[in-house]
Amino acid sequence: KNNNKLAASTLDDFGSAIHNNIPFFEKIPFTLDSAKSMLNLNVLVTEIQHVAVGWSNHPLILAVLTSFLTYFVVSTLLSSFGDENEHNPSSSSKPYPLDRYDADAARRYYSQRLPTVVRRAIQISVTSLGFGFYILMDVVRNKVEQNADERASELARLLTKLGPTFIKIGQTLSIRTDLLSPAYIRGLQSLQDRVPAFDTAIAIKILETEWGVSSVDSVVEFCGVSDENGSQEPVAAASLGQVYKARMKETGQEIAIKVQRPDVEEQIALDMYLLRGVGAFLKKFAGINTDAVGTVDAWGAGFVDELDYLAEARNSEGFMDGIASTPLKDVVFAPRVLDGLSTRSVLTTEWVDGERLDRSSNEDVTVLCSIAMNTYLTMMLELGTLHCDPHPGNLLRTPEGRLCILDWGMVTRLDSDLQISLIEHMAHLTSGDYDEIPRDLLLLGFIPESKADSIEDSGVVQVLADIYGAFITGGRVAAPVNEVVAKLSELSSSKGNLFQIPPYFAYIAKSFSVLEGIGLGINAEYSIISECLPYTSKRLLSDQNERTGVALSSFIFGPDKFDLKNRVVDYKRAEQLITGFGKYTTSAAGELLGKEKQTPTETMEGYADEVLDLIFTKEETPLQGILLEQLAKILSSESRSIWTRLEDASGTLPDGR
Repeated sequence: KNNNKLAASTLDDFGSAIHNNIPFFEKIPFTLDSAKSMLNLNVLVTEIQHVAVGWSNHPLILAVLTSFLTYFVVSTLLSSFGDENEHNPSSSSKPYPLDRYDADAARRYYSQRLPTVVRRAIQISVTSLGFGFYILMDVVRNKVEQNADERASELARLLTKLGPTFIKIGQTLSIRTDLLSPAYIRGLQSLQDRVPAFDTAIAIKILETEWGVSSVDSVVEFCGVSDENGSQEPVAAASLGQVYKARMKETGQEIAIKVQRPDVEEQIALDMYLLRGVGAFLKKFAGINTDAVGTVDAWGAGFVDELDYLAEARNSEGFMDGIASTPLKDVVFAPRVLDGLSTRSVLTTEWVDGERLDRSSNEDVTVLCSIAMNTYLTMMLELGTLHCDPHPGNLLRTPEGRLCILDWGMVTRLDSDLQISLIEHMAHLTSGDYDEIPRDLLLLGFIPESKADSIEDSGVVQVLADIYGAFITGGRVAAPVNEVVAKLSELSSSKGNLFQIPPYFAYIAKSFSVLEGIGLGINAEYSIISECLPYTSKRLLSDQNERTGVALSSFIFGPDKFDLKNRVVDYKRAEQLITGFGKYTTSAAGELLGKEKQTPTETMEGYADEVLDLIFTKEETPLQGILLEQLAKILSSESRSIWTRLEDASGTLPDGR
């Protein structure tokens, strides 16, 4: 007990020392520009000596900081001389010469820029030490849960202070309900709304360079809000860029201009280089059971991809091309891109007036939530490109009652086999066809191929059935998406050698969680499974894929789907499919917009028409095959019954027949 008090007292002094001395460090110009101006180590050594004076009364802090910096200096020097490829360093002036993430290119680049690396390492370590030791104090005092909300807010402020890379990491982690507590999820989600803007004068210089004009005023006229000095303020600021509202000089069209932050690629490259080194160190010496370097590389690849605004434009246009062939084409859209004013660092689109879907009080918001759900399911299971940043600020209700989806920088792609596997998995879980679950888990990437033979005896299938049970059955879901993901994470922890959560699933969970949150904010009885059923019904009933046909059989026949002679239709599920299909068609086409008060009879008449069209479509579908099979059984049964009645009525022949 006394030792705990002594430790807490020491940590108090440590935390106070860090907190009191941070202003001293803030006087040091920790910027990339100043780092680049350092041409020799003498300047760096002098600055480190000045820094050390401020910590002279706290030897423990000096020891920790010295160890941290020594590691980076030594590892950087070793990387400079330890690889034969390093003797011929790249002459590129960029860490990523091909404009895509390249850890090897970054290592060659920064091995020649040791002062820049060490200065950034000092900045990160000094800025972060205070938070780290307050966390340690919470652990010693057993106040981790009690102070979680406060620490989460402090973490969000810390990441904002550390810059774009750490803001993006925080935003990425904000979807990992399987890793972080609800308090930290809430804290990190606030990063969407607290990113500081950079100077508009710098943004204008970037625009003039990218557009090749001497004055931006010759092209556009800003029409946003001005500050007290008359300078235009952005309407929104994010980790990688900020958005201005403007008007075209020639046409008068209102446009949105997203301008990338200056030097952001080099900031991300340097931070990824440092974090990659930390990951390798932790993996080797701390024995962490994860691929830390691989995680950093995945983050880096995603962040650098988001810097290509031309790729974002292609994502947006690809969505519009794909959605044009679906019933959703008239009710959902992405802003049209102005190609002539868009570059890798500047994205210009039409301006869209609207209000955030979660803040709208219009009567049609419930219908728009259904449209949003159908849209994301269409992206995930049909188009193969899923929008991965569906926070409420990116979903707008336009004055015309349409749904607009903004910000297409982050997407994930699902191949056609994975899409069909997801549909099969939903059908198997809903119908209780648990014999198919091990195969589903293998195809979906939840279990490694090397463990496929062990999954049936592991208990994983039964645990999954219990997790999904409350989520799928009943009216309003008993378990929200975040809770289901948390339970899947617990399963991953307890069965780590057998069960894993694939990366794409985190983005799907984020999308569903955001849409569920909007729906519950409007209607306390909102059920995301009920909202998924219409699209699932549409795919099962109309898709001509052979595997989808088997999934349809699984849904309506259950585990007996392959027993063609004795299988019996579950008419309750068949009714769910037909009703769901009707709801999808009317919702996706926007037919309920403005018709929320139509009578049940009118609604059912619409459903009946759609079902008849589906049954008598010219293209052969698995549904038609099942209907013919059931009709044949009915006719066969009826024929046998008629023959029996005729026999009974005809009497007997003399020979007794």
